[in-house]
Formats: sequence, structure tokens, C-alpha cells
Amino acid sequence: LESNPLLGREVYSQVIEEVLAPYWRDYADHRDNFIPAFLANDILRLWRTFCVNYEARTEREPEEKKKKGKVKNYKLKHSRLLTCYSALLYLLAVYNRNKTVKPDDVVLMTGLTPTQRLEWLCEQDDCKTAHQAINELLSLYDNFLSTIENSQELAEKLMDPVEGKQYAESTYKFGDKVFQVLNLFGESRFHRLLVV
Repeated sequence: LESNPLLGREVYSQVIEEVLAPYWRDYADHRDNFIPAFLANDILRLWRTFCVNYEARTEREPEEKKKKGKVKNYKLKHSRLLTCYSALLYLLAVYNRNKTVKPDDVVLMTGLTPTQRLEWLCEQDDCKTAHQAINELLSLYDNFLSTIENSQELAEKLMDPVEGKQYAESTYKFGDKVFQVLNLFGESRFHRLLVV
């Protein structure tokens, strides 16, 4: 969902296609209305695995490890969330437009970074109702990137009761905005599959 080859682009492209191929076993019989349900499920599972791994690996003692854990949590709730949900939003937009998702659509999606996926959505006329919310999401992500430039300084701020609470609120605001954008692409069977 966020890889890019440093060398061997041809091999990389072949590997991407091989990794994606099993998700399309039923495509031939449903090419006009294919929902990449298993792929979406695995992306959702990846997000939840990030969350579980964070919880399982985070130590709260001594103080220095607690600081590191707070920084990891802050990053999880922004960059990891965006990694997974930018892919889902992209696929949902493609499905809403075409009433199907083709293997080539997913290959194109894997070639984009999470923010490039959101920028792509903002270029699509049929996604206009979500453009403002997506731009707000990109702005929130830009703010996040500014805050993580100095991890040590961020750790201190996260440990402060008042500032830490403000940073926690920013993670909720970011998650809420992702949810809002997801719902702006709602009203389809694929959307229902993502939330139920």
C-alpha cells in the first residue's frame, strides 16, 4: 500500500501483479459488478493489525518507553490510518464510478502514495461532493507531518497533560475526517461492506 521500488521496477511490477492476482479469482464471472471484498477485508485487517501490534508492543514503563509509545500512537493514528484508508477510498471511488473494480485499477492504486490517492480523488469530477473534506484531510495530514519533524520535542509535548490532550484530540479529528470522507462515498454495496 505504500511501497516503491528503488531498483528492479519490472520485477516489482510483476510481483505486484502476482500478489494481487488471487484477489481476482472470481472477477471473470463478475466483471461488470466486481467488488474487491477480500482485498478490502485484508486492508481493513492490516489496519487492525497495526492497532493490535501497537497495543501489544507498547511498554508504559519506564518513562522513556512511555514517551516512545505515545509518539508511535500518534503516528499510527495518522500515517498508518491514511495508508489503509486512502486505498479503500480510492477503490470505493472507482467502484462508485464504474460499478466494478478491475485488476488494473488496483495496480494503478498501488503506484500512488496515500496522499497521491487523496489528490487523485480531488481531481475526479464525480467525487466533487467530497473534495472539500478531502482537502481538509490533506491539510490535517500536513499539520501532522509538521509536528513529527522533531520526535523528541513531540514526545515531551505528548507527555504534557494539556498539550498531550490537544494532540490526542487531533488524532480523533483526523479519524473523524477519514470517516466523513468514507461516508461521502457511501450508498453502495461496497461502502456497506466496508462499514458492516
